[in-house]
Amino acid sequence: MPRFASMLADGMQKRGHKVHVCYPKPYFFKIPLSAGFKKWLGYIDQYAIFPLQLQKKLRRNKQALLVFTDQALGPWVPLAKRRPHVIHCHDFLAQRSALGEIAENPTGFSGKLYQSYIRKGYKQGENFIAVSEKTRSDLHRFLDRKPAISEVVYNGLNQNFEPRNKAIAKKELCKKTGIPLDKGFLLHVGGNQWYKNRAGVVGLYSEWRKISNQTLPLLLIGLPPNQVIKDAVAQSPYKEDIHFISSAKDDIIRTAYAGASLLIFPSLAEGFGWPIAEAMASGCPVLTTAEAPMKEVAGQAGFLLRRMPAGIEEKKAWLQEGATLIEQVVTFTDDELKNVINTGIENAQRFNTEKAVDKIEAIYKTVLKNYLMQTKPTEDERN
Repeated sequence: MPRFASMLADGMQKRGHKVHVCYPKPYFFKIPLSAGFKKWLGYIDQYAIFPLQLQKKLRRNKQALLVFTDQALGPWVPLAKRRPHVIHCHDFLAQRSALGEIAENPTGFSGKLYQSYIRKGYKQGENFIAVSEKTRSDLHRFLDRKPAISEVVYNGLNQNFEPRNKAIAKKELCKKTGIPLDKGFLLHVGGNQWYKNRAGVVGLYSEWRKISNQTLPLLLIGLPPNQVIKDAVAQSPYKEDIHFISSAKDDIIRTAYAGASLLIFPSLAEGFGWPIAEAMASGCPVLTTAEAPMKEVAGQAGFLLRRMPAGIEEKKAWLQEGATLIEQVVTFTDDELKNVINTGIENAQRFNTEKAVDKIEAIYKTVLKNYLMQTKPTEDERN
């Protein structure tokens, strides 16, 4: 079960609610065919078989609240017509890409059709919960109308991220990884998706090394680098100081946050930006993009850099601006650094899982209450 759906299910069960998790099961997908054919067989499971199964379940309980844990489940939303429902919205990057709004992520013809199919579905919804103001803003733009309920509930951290003694954390990380990080290091956490801008991270690091007397290494935690990232590293004069950790366990990530001198997170876009909150909760300063939702998550505690431009000359200026910001953070006095860390920890307290689930539960109850009031028979109907 995806992490967010699991959080919701566990949280609601702990609060005394009955929860049934429904999802498409592979039937046609099990047929041994090539990957290309299997994708289409999977669509049969998702959009032909599963709706029939779900309708059968719904007939047994007409007042059950239907929770769609992602707006990408839009094709199933029509099943919730005239039933109480809530749609959780995370990000609209795929939707925006399909409409040509994101130049860095062009979408093919079939992808555009699929995103249109999703959009047609969730536009029939009435009640929404977004993970950020940016996501809610995108939602309203795509809906072209005001929904009955549209609330923002920030994601809660699903692990215990907390500050630790940096010297001990660095020493522990060195021992676990075999990488010389005991003098400090810069950190990035994320995958190879276009919007994570890993190549931009490498570029910022290389530009910073040119102007700095410090020689802190760069540690990137996430998937193994793709060819674009490998090429960026190969072109860096400081490639020997750039390290990757793939398939890192949670304790490695927590230790890395606690020991890092700075998290560099210059994403081109995000749905939320988990690493920003995770790093701050761990006592790690954060440099991120000065656009929503990144700056929304960072609040007043982050160091903001404009979004990386596409033009060569503009990108050079961007790298220099970012290098200057990095140098500013890594040369803070102890008192300055302490203030930055404390501000970050305070900001991260906004992202509490229990508080988030409490807010979500309250919205669920409001949706059910509104539904029951709307379907309650009038006195004339009772007579």
